[in-house]
Amino acid sequence: MDRAELAAVLRTARARVEPAEVGLPAGSRRQVPGLRREEVAQLAGVSVDYVVRLEQGRGPKPSTQVLGALTRALRLGGDDRNLVFRLAGSEPPRAGHVPMLVRPSVLRILDRMSDLPALVLSATSDVLAWNPLACALLGDFSVLPPMRRNLVRERFLGDGLGRVRLSEEDEERTAAHCVGCLRTARARYPDDRDLDRLIAELRSGSGRFDELWRIGRSSTISATTLTVEHPVLGPLTLDCDTLLVPDVDQTVVIYSAAPGTPAAATLDRLRVV
Repeated sequence: MDRAELAAVLRTARARVEPAEVGLPAGSRRQVPGLRREEVAQLAGVSVDYVVRLEQGRGPKPSTQVLGALTRALRLGGDDRNLVFRLAGSEPPRAGHVPMLVRPSVLRILDRMSDLPALVLSATSDVLAWNPLACALLGDFSVLPPMRRNLVRERFLGDGLGRVRLSEEDEERTAAHCVGCLRTARARYPDDRDLDRLIAELRSGSGRFDELWRIGRSSTISATTLTVEHPVLGPLTLDCDTLLVPDVDQTVVIYSAAPGTPAAATLDRLRVV
């Protein structure tokens, strides 16, 4: 990671962006050209202090998700975006790889969902983003290393947060579907080495997964129901509906319950807890 050069590129890029380009008012009190650091932080979904440290050449190595958000906020084209990724010590996004960067507009949708838990999943069921209620319902994904924030991995290897409970009937009904989603992703992204490693780990670590993988069926993420065993509120059986973000092959999963049901009342309590 070339911190000094990355800092210079980010500062220069920020000065080039006019507020109107990103839907912000210009105002009459601007003392510097381009965007303020606070505005870049708002657009990218990071803290102002984080932007300050990057621009001063003393920040940590940014994740690819943060790099994607910053380059979008700064309206960088393909070549300039790739430069930022490489200066930060990361490979730029390439065709044939599972998209892992969540658009700021999708993050804003999560922020506005203040009364329902919601997640953003990649094509391989990696948990890419979540709102506070999803964290309260399913557990704090930030305590897990990124490679373990995967719902299929959690399902078959059981080394994640472990709050989802499946009946024997649900297990039989949904197991093949989960494996089929990974097989579909494997066909779409044949050059993704991270996906290959995930599948190899699941096949070696779970006989059930390996058995279903050898059957060879495919599937896609779809609506379902699940039961979450909350450590304070007890079991909640919720509907899980999905909204597709097709151009990046991602899914927004929203958890809800019908009005007037015990599960809906428990969700109301979850907001308080």
